[in-house]
Amino acid sequence: MARIGVVTFPGSLDDRDAARAVRLAGGESVNLFHSDESLQDVDAVVLPGGFSYGDYLRAGAISRFAPIMEKVVDAAHGGMPVLGICNGFQVLTEVHLLPGSMIKNEHLHFICRDQVLRVENAETAWSSDYEAGQEITIPLKNQDGQYVADEATLDALEAEGRVAFRYVGFNPNGSRRDIAGITNERGNVVGLMPHPEHAVEAGFGPDSVLNGRRGTDGLSFFTSAISTLVAAT
Repeated sequence: MARIGVVTFPGSLDDRDAARAVRLAGGESVNLFHSDESLQDVDAVVLPGGFSYGDYLRAGAISRFAPIMEKVVDAAHGGMPVLGICNGFQVLTEVHLLPGSMIKNEHLHFICRDQVLRVENAETAWSSDYEAGQEITIPLKNQDGQYVADEATLDALEAEGRVAFRYVGFNPNGSRRDIAGITNERGNVVGLMPHPEHAVEAGFGPDSVLNGRRGTDGLSFFTSAISTLVAAT
């Protein structure tokens, strides 16, 4: 059984949801903490949403110095699948596993809504159970969700197919080029602003484009990782 670690920082608030998503996908969830100096032999890592260290200084800026992040960065460079959700995405940019940065929403307000995304890259460790061009609906909730990067970086992301998910119909935070999530060159590290862990169980997630009231469009993030790990064994 794939062992997927979920990191808890001071101020994390979606760690238990992410752990539940891992279990519903068929994996074993392993609790990891910001102060840990070992990844406990996990096969993949999820950095969950929340407000790590109160988002003081800048969202994710303090988390990059947590002892666990040195291990996560090394493992990611070695090919381990790593997913950063919302605040976790912010942390991934701060440790430079992903390019660009996250700033305040363009409208300067916290936003919470069901959001349609288009899967742009279905070949990452966290999107392989989707199809390219597929539209999914998962919750979005953020205040520092505007993805920004210089034009050269944005052009490179587009040219290399590293825009993994894109907002459809409405750009909720002003992110450049409607980018909702990106991947690294290798495809093992993915960061996105919306929350797939809140759309993994029928009856508890949002209505979706294709699945009616099932509300499980986010589950394939986690089954994708497990499929990737199984294929690699």
